[in-house]
Amino acid sequence: MPYLVDGHNLIGQVPGIQLDDPDDEARLISLLRTFCARTGRGVTVYFDHRAPGSENPPSGGGLSVYFVTPPRTADQAIQTHLQRLRKEARNWTVISSDRAVQLAAQQSGARSLGSSTFARQLLGRESPPETSEKPDAPSSEEDIARWESLFHREDQDN
Repeated sequence: MPYLVDGHNLIGQVPGIQLDDPDDEARLISLLRTFCARTGRGVTVYFDHRAPGSENPPSGGGLSVYFVTPPRTADQAIQTHLQRLRKEARNWTVISSDRAVQLAAQQSGARSLGSSTFARQLLGRESPPETSEKPDAPSSEEDIARWESLFHREDQDN
C-alpha cells in the first residue's frame, strides 16, 4: 500500500528535523528514500514550496517528490491527487495530522495515519502495518468450542 505524504506536516513530527532548517526537505527526502528501500513501499510526498535556488530532487526508488507552486498548497495537491486516483484511493494511506487532509482521505476511501505515528515508522521505531489481501478465515465451530472449553476450564480453576 503506497503512502501519500504531507511533507511539511511530517517534518514537524520527525525528531532532529526542524521546519526552519534550510535542509529540512532534503533530510526528510533522505529518510523517505531509506523507508522505501527498507519496506518496499512507494511514497509520494508533497511540499508547499521549494527553497529559493534549490533544485527539485530526483524521484525514483519508490519515492516521488513534488514541490507545489504558490498559490496552491500541498494540502490542495494531495486532495487533487486523491481525486485523480478515484476508486484506487482506497489502496493508499495518507500521512498528515491536518484535519482537512485527513477528511479528504476519508472521503476518497483512502486510509489516513497521523504524522507522529508515521514518523515512528519512518525512523524504524515501529513497523508499518502488514496489509493482507484476504481477511483471516472465520473460526470454525469446532475451534470456537475448543477455546470456550479452555477458558471455561481456567475459570473453574480460579
